[in-house]
Amino acid sequence: MSETLREMCKSLRLAYVADIYDQIPYESADQFLEAVFKEEFRLREEAKVQRLIKKAKFLDNKRLANYEWHEQIRFPGHINKEGLQSLSFIENQENVVLIGSPGTGKSHLASGLGRKACEQGYEVRFFRVAELVERLETALRQDKLSAFRKRFEKVDLIVLDEMGYLPFGKEGSEFLFQLISEWYEQKSLIITSNLEFSQWNRIFVDARLTAALVDRLIHHAHVLSFTGESYRLSHALSKSR
Repeated sequence: MSETLREMCKSLRLAYVADIYDQIPYESADQFLEAVFKEEFRLREEAKVQRLIKKAKFLDNKRLANYEWHEQIRFPGHINKEGLQSLSFIENQENVVLIGSPGTGKSHLASGLGRKACEQGYEVRFFRVAELVERLETALRQDKLSAFRKRFEKVDLIVLDEMGYLPFGKEGSEFLFQLISEWYEQKSLIITSNLEFSQWNRIFVDARLTAALVDRLIHHAHVLSFTGESYRLSHALSKSR
């Protein structure tokens, strides 16, 4: 391709045509142009998904495709595996709460659902809860709390992993409560926790704050219980035999 045509593609914001046009078979002018533009759209979509995944900041590459569904997952009556994977809860600004012992697959499922949401064009953010609270406290000290909150304005889904693994103080509890209150009925949350709701007082110092937070989370929520032994532990033991 000549430099003039390459510059034209750049001006028209055709990011991929210059690199792919010579790979498209030519049967007719209409067929060629349609094929070139289809490939441009496909590559744009691929790039968008990769940008969304990068912005989400997942800690691993876990996907739904290699998630091992097991019988110890207890679904509520109003949703099943297919309904969960459809991501309709995001469209309805509903929450998904995954509760159970460590190693039972909660984080993998949360990450897989978040990654699929990116693939469908949703803005997603992933946090370990302790990290989010730490960042909130840092933003407050630097007088940047308002700016930090604004980062979530266009986000559709927030994944909060490991609620309850580490306790935090009254100030951190209040900041997290305020943030979740702002997201209430505006965005969807996926939360994983090793603690039943009745034990969340261990995380949050204030009992009334805990009750109010749980009330907001479960009002429009699908709560899945993960029972049984740690999959990671049983898998490790089986490999050692």
